[in-house]
Amino acid sequence: MSAKPKPPPHVQLEYRRRFLRSVLLGGLAVGGSLAGWLPLARAHEARLRPPGALDEKQFLASCIKCGQCVQVCPVEAIVLGDITEGFGLGVPHIDARVQACDFSCDAVQCILACPTGALTHTLSKKEEVRMGLARLDKPDICLARQGAGFKGQARGAGFPGIHRYEKVDRWNPIKIADHPYDLEVCDLCVRECPIEGAIRLVPMSDDSADKRRTPEITEKCVGCGMCEMICPTEPAAIVIDARKQWGQS
Repeated sequence: MSAKPKPPPHVQLEYRRRFLRSVLLGGLAVGGSLAGWLPLARAHEARLRPPGALDEKQFLASCIKCGQCVQVCPVEAIVLGDITEGFGLGVPHIDARVQACDFSCDAVQCILACPTGALTHTLSKKEEVRMGLARLDKPDICLARQGAGFKGQARGAGFPGIHRYEKVDRWNPIKIADHPYDLEVCDLCVRECPIEGAIRLVPMSDDSADKRRTPEITEKCVGCGMCEMICPTEPAAIVIDARKQWGQS
């Protein structure tokens, strides 16, 4: 029996093109599906959502990724998830270390702008719209616990983060880099917290000459992230645990 003749060169080339096209499209399909699942599989921490966010599952189901909350945020703290977020692509969140919600806007504008109720002001007091809870994550580097002061820009001259300083102009945010400090004992987390009594410095001994103080978080904390953003140590000594509620271990 004679061997089956090979197709002409131009036909062989077309076969190769079809095969490579099939491999490429199959790879894109698999990659596209994994793009949604892999970020979830490697996720270790919940995202810090804007004030008034529903329970995470409800929030993701309700949010239509319209970006209205982003547009009205006076300090531009809210950003939309990028492609690395997988199914969180386009979902609003806050990176407190980069730019915190200063929580000083009247009526919490992002909640008012949300058209679906994914952000909701169901409680009567703004202070009860909790985003998370602050935590002293690295006590050994906390300047207050060392009894150390702080002088200069809280995050350096090049830091772009902004804050509405009530003593300067609470309606117009300015760069943190434009507001230097000169503190005998660092109290930035307390000084710039927008919720009175949410964090305080407690003496670490009964010695009146001992300047050391430790930050103590109270039930009034809403998890806005201001303390994390303003902390001058690198990394931040204090951080926000997203979605955490008072009393949770």
